[in-house]
Parts: sequence; structure tokens; C-alpha cells
Amino acid sequence: MERSLCYKVGTCIPRAHLERLMDEVTSSISPLYPGYDRCFSYWPVTGTWRPLEGSDPFIGTPGRIEAVEETRVEFAVKEEDLKKAVEAVRRAHPYEEPAIDVIPMIPWKDLTASDDTNRCCRRSSASCGS
Repeated sequence: MERSLCYKVGTCIPRAHLERLMDEVTSSISPLYPGYDRCFSYWPVTGTWRPLEGSDPFIGTPGRIEAVEETRVEFAVKEEDLKKAVEAVRRAHPYEEPAIDVIPMIPWKDLTASDDTNRCCRRSSASCGS
């Protein structure tokens, strides 16, 4: 069985920058789900780090451990849009060195569909459920 090529992209960002990030990503990629765009999940998290000497942190002071409230945001993207999506996250993210996670995923429709017409995220431009 041929698997779809999709990815889950996630990052933590200050809440004040969330809308800009979602707008940047949405305008940079094609919709994954038929009839829907701007599909994200987000929730509050606490991030911690220590900027090292020579860094230029958006939040914090070199040498001091920081713990701040952030928002974790995730979305799914087709393989052909992955680079554009990561570049969009990078443009919208205020951190000098944002942690951007890229995780291969198997869309649920690949596990339940009985024919190829319902497969999503193939190398072609087909979308989920179309």
C-alpha cells in the first residue's frame, strides 16, 4: 500500500505572534482538507531555555534560565508545501532560533479509504477526501 506524504509541523511561539504565524502559513500553502483552510491546533505551554553568551534572545538574558508562557501551534501540510510552510513559520516567528518540529505522518484517510480516490497528500496535488 502506497503511503501518503504529509507532515505535522509544530512550534512554540509567544501568543501575541500566533495570528500572524497562522496567516503566514495559510497564505503560503495549499489547503490539505477539502473545503477548509487555516486548519491549526494550538494550546498554552511553558517553554524554558537559557540563552548562551553571544545570542540575541527575543526573550531573556544570556546566562539566565527563562521559563515563559508560550503557545504550541501545529498543522498538517502536504510534502510539496513543506518547505514553504517552514519558511512561513520562520518569517512569522520572533525568536532568533525557533524550535520547529517536522514529523512525518500518515493521514487517517490512508488507513480507512477503500480506493485511491480518497487518498490524500500524494505527490500529486490531490487533497484529502476529494
